[in-house]
Amino acid sequence: MSKPLLWYFRRHSLLFKIRFKMVSRKSSLDRIENFCYNAINPKYDIPPIYFQLNNMILAKPEADLSDIEKAKKIAKWLRNHIKGGPGLGKSSNKALRKMIRGEGGVCSDMSQVYNNFCVINDLKVKEWGLKIITDNHSILGGHSFNEVYSKEFKKWVIIDVSKSIFFYHTNSKIPLSVFDLIQLKKENKEIHYFEFNKKVTVDKQYIEDIYLIPNSFPFLITNYCNKTYDYFLDKLSFLPESIVHGLIYLTGKSYTFEFPTKEYKVVSPVTESIRTKSPETYPVNAI
Repeated sequence: MSKPLLWYFRRHSLLFKIRFKMVSRKSSLDRIENFCYNAINPKYDIPPIYFQLNNMILAKPEADLSDIEKAKKIAKWLRNHIKGGPGLGKSSNKALRKMIRGEGGVCSDMSQVYNNFCVINDLKVKEWGLKIITDNHSILGGHSFNEVYSKEFKKWVIIDVSKSIFFYHTNSKIPLSVFDLIQLKKENKEIHYFEFNKKVTVDKQYIEDIYLIPNSFPFLITNYCNKTYDYFLDKLSFLPESIVHGLIYLTGKSYTFEFPTKEYKVVSPVTESIRTKSPETYPVNAI
């Protein structure tokens, strides 16, 4: 198969739009709130390399860390040890190995491996996507991030592993959930982000453009069975990843992109609504 044809199957925008439409649907807020990646991905289905690396990330004396501290520690380790690069779309075992070797990994790859580390550390987790959609329904771009459940705060909390940030409302020490962020955008309220990794430089304009503009829409990634995708991606590794994903879709075992049904339309652009908070503003023991 020629290189241009391989590229077509992997990256062509038309195929991406078709797949996006096929797996997208509207869902109730309750279903989205109650979904958890852990429910369909038990610990025993996670590849051994995750457990091996986890011994380096979270040592036994740190087992009593809070949910937020665990989530942050895992995110920092991954971000500091993964250089990033081209998108991978490999099985979770191969993807993590390539990422650690510095052979690639975009935000979606990072979010997916982060899911598995959360599972083996008993952190409830979800994976979200953001899509920027124009008035004529063209997709301009996107981003992937996660939510973890905090027992301390009794709520879901956004954590962006690639950018190493949490979100907050004005003068609040409680991180925002996706629904909090959507509601604050709707009300044109001020939103802050906290950088928890000193080794990562955050592009404020990028955060503004991807999270806070009116035509940025979040969707939850559900029904992603890590064991199923690992099996097919490894067995059919001779095929382009997009074809493998299409075959899984035909089996009825594909992931789904679920958009909240409630309208959260932002009436006017959010301007000057995001501020950077230094680590000193939200000390470790405050979150």
